Amino acid sequence: MPSAPVTLPRRLTAPAPGWTTTADVVVVGSGIAGLTCALRLRERVDRVLLVTKTVLSAGSTTWAQGGIAAALHPEDTPEEHLEDTLTAGVGLCDVAAVRALVTEGPARVHELVALGAEFDRDAGGEIKLTREGGHHRDRIAHAGGDATGAEISRALIAALHRVVDDPGIEVVEHALVVDLLSTADGAICGVTLHVIGEGQVDGVGAAYGRAVVLATGGLGQIYTSTTNPPVATGDGMAAALRAGARVTDLEFVQFHPTVLFLGEGSTGQQPLISEAVRGEGAFLVDGKGARIMAGRHPLADLAPRDVVARAILDVMRDQGVDHVWLDARHLGRDFLAARFPSIVARCHELGFDPATELLPVAPAQHYASGGVETDLVGRSSVEGLYACGECSCTGVHGANRLASNSLLEGLVFAHRIADDVSARLAGGELPLRTPEVADGEAAVLDASRRLDVQRAMTRGSGPVRSADSTRGALSTLRDLALEPPTGVEPGPLTWETTNLLHLGQVLSLVALRREETRGGHVRSDFPERDDARWLTHLTATRAPDGVVALTERAVEAPS
Repeated sequence: MPSAPVTLPRRLTAPAPGWTTTADVVVVGSGIAGLTCALRLRERVDRVLLVTKTVLSAGSTTWAQGGIAAALHPEDTPEEHLEDTLTAGVGLCDVAAVRALVTEGPARVHELVALGAEFDRDAGGEIKLTREGGHHRDRIAHAGGDATGAEISRALIAALHRVVDDPGIEVVEHALVVDLLSTADGAICGVTLHVIGEGQVDGVGAAYGRAVVLATGGLGQIYTSTTNPPVATGDGMAAALRAGARVTDLEFVQFHPTVLFLGEGSTGQQPLISEAVRGEGAFLVDGKGARIMAGRHPLADLAPRDVVARAILDVMRDQGVDHVWLDARHLGRDFLAARFPSIVARCHELGFDPATELLPVAPAQHYASGGVETDLVGRSSVEGLYACGECSCTGVHGANRLASNSLLEGLVFAHRIADDVSARLAGGELPLRTPEVADGEAAVLDASRRLDVQRAMTRGSGPVRSADSTRGALSTLRDLALEPPTGVEPGPLTWETTNLLHLGQVLSLVALRREETRGGHVRSDFPERDDARWLTHLTATRAPDGVVALTERAVEAPS
């Protein structure tokens, strides 16, 4: 039985803007993508406004443990990196996007070093490289052992602070984007945002720009258990959806195989045990001590993440257990402490000792492979709107992200966006436009309903899904969307919850449509990959009447 259509409002219920500001470019988000884009734009355009949801260092980049992948070793090549990426993406990568990533990646990493990022070095002074799942070469650069994201974030924020007095760039923290502003013909010309501040810039305001760059990160808080920080509520993706932008591959959510299992009912951000731990020799076992990945894949415990997560889910189902075990004991206390200081410290805080104990692990939501569809220079389907990093869908990841490609994607495509925007501004292609008066339906869901959204998504559209489960999620989310907003006070927590609701509805819709198992999820009613039917991308677009339409686009053959 077909599900009822999914409809979305054009905007969230919010007060009218009480203040305005104007910039050439508004960049939303302060992870590797947003910071890189803003810093590069600042060199080329008159005025850049960088807004971030809480503080500059609070996004997902800071939490990246494993590292950044690039063909930095003399014996490695971009072509080999490309092949590993295409294999992980199980047939759905955009080859041109991947080629841009792997060929430009090494230079972008060296630029990070020149900016001040301090990667771990070997005895000869070269950047130390390690291996993670799906890679056939040691090509993962890391910093502080397992604190790569934190070091990259530190270096970029330090670079930003060095130009903080530059009138060409302004930073506004504690600024949650509510919606995108558009003209009568649909072009994006700014954002509405809520700022927690003092004086004029406080409450809801409007920031006008010739272009808007979304670098708002992922949607991990859509599930009950995730490795993502609390700010990952999909705000940019949801705002783009409501504004009519094409959102593609949203059903492909990566569930990291090895997240520390803290017991049934544990929700929110969960402790990640980096894939790099298996890269150094740790392995997965079941309750009887049997190696889980033996014979399942040529790379065994370093197989692509979807393969490992699926193997764990099979064991959990077959043995009726809620987790498996990661064995790192043979690596030794000294090595673990030196190579993975953050992970070891977190384990100790929670009462685990990886040097002497097996670690209980289970898959949890980790990364969104889909998002706002963009071309090779980051342009979305809507004029004036760009997207970068995890909130975007460049085609790099296909159905499943290769380990440590995410930081590189943010870096490479932020540069591409900055170059394209500055060239178009110089050519007069991006005029300052006037937004249309906000009208039509607005909606909001009370923040107290967030756990209901998360539970519906975890049960219905999680790592194991079916037609019945996704229809169940759609039914629950539709009921939540129809709840009258009587007495609901608009505000940041409520807007975040509504964004999760809207993304959950669309993700479940495309998850229902894709009748196969591919990438990060299992369709229990269609357990096999089906290249004859499903070498396609599913795109969701909100029509002017609010109905979400799905379209299919066949994967382009490599040129």
